[in-house]
Amino acid sequence: MSVKAQEAPPRGKVPVQAVGTPGPPPPVKRVTGKGALPYLLLLPALAMTAVFLGYPLVTNGMLSFQNLNMTQLIQHVTEWNGVTNYTDTLSSETFWRVTLRSVIFTAVNVVVIIVVGTLIGLLLARLGSKMRLLLLVGLVLAWAMPIIAATTVYQWLFAQRFGVVNWVLSELGFDSMADYNWTGTQLSTFFVISLLIVWTSVPFVAINLYAATTTISRELYEAAALDGAGAWESFKSVTFPFLKPFLMVATFLEVIWIFKAFPHVFAINEGGPDRLTETLPVYAFVEGVGNQHYGTGAAISVLTILILLALMSYYLRLVLRQENADDADGSEESKGGRA
Repeated sequence: MSVKAQEAPPRGKVPVQAVGTPGPPPPVKRVTGKGALPYLLLLPALAMTAVFLGYPLVTNGMLSFQNLNMTQLIQHVTEWNGVTNYTDTLSSETFWRVTLRSVIFTAVNVVVIIVVGTLIGLLLARLGSKMRLLLLVGLVLAWAMPIIAATTVYQWLFAQRFGVVNWVLSELGFDSMADYNWTGTQLSTFFVISLLIVWTSVPFVAINLYAATTTISRELYEAAALDGAGAWESFKSVTFPFLKPFLMVATFLEVIWIFKAFPHVFAINEGGPDRLTETLPVYAFVEGVGNQHYGTGAAISVLTILILLALMSYYLRLVLRQENADDADGSEESKGGRA
């Protein structure tokens, strides 16, 4: 018995499918997102941003071009003086001294926070479950404490007559520290402020860095060990490349948070002694509210924002350059895999 070969359908015609066999799935319509719904969903967030961020910024910018003191405020008189507040501020030696102090203060604290936070995060990855839980609870409590409450605790710890720190140092044999005034000099005051900032900022870096270490596969460490890599070589070749993106983001955020830190500095000693520990936010507050030069204070705050944006622009350029390099490496690897 001969079997007749099945003829191919003519070109351009689709063969009729047999009954009962599943056909190709219908084409899925993609949502283009060109409707108004996404924008409507964003409206509440945009409205809140405009009210609580945009309006104060615009108002502050307008005040910076006015001669606004207590007299004008009581009489409800608006005296526009152009860029006089800016020229007076930029020509002031005090402003540039405070700016340099703020930059150095920010740089020192960011370096200490990133280094200490990294060490604690790596320690969390190596501890046992019970010790890790205990350390995490302590970090969360330090992070969750309100700033003013933490400042009060530090004022009590470093009090001149009844402070715990002076008592401990005197018990250890440092009799000269029994009545030491920690807010009496610029350096010691900055030490207390920096210790407070580091204490409240390290938990964020440590906890998030520990979470980042949990994403690293153990096989990579085993492969590095087989290649003869020690602890430091494993950290450089395996751990650090995974943690580098997080460290860049953490550094970016810490620079912003510390540069604009106000309650830490003001609550400890109100920028003293002799205004030697004032940073730019405290300097703007003292000039604007304390000395009732509201226009000058507004101009200083605007310049503070511009300085922070200038610092961040350089760092953002580095982050974007790193992301572009990573994307280029990923595309080359994908091309090599397809080849």
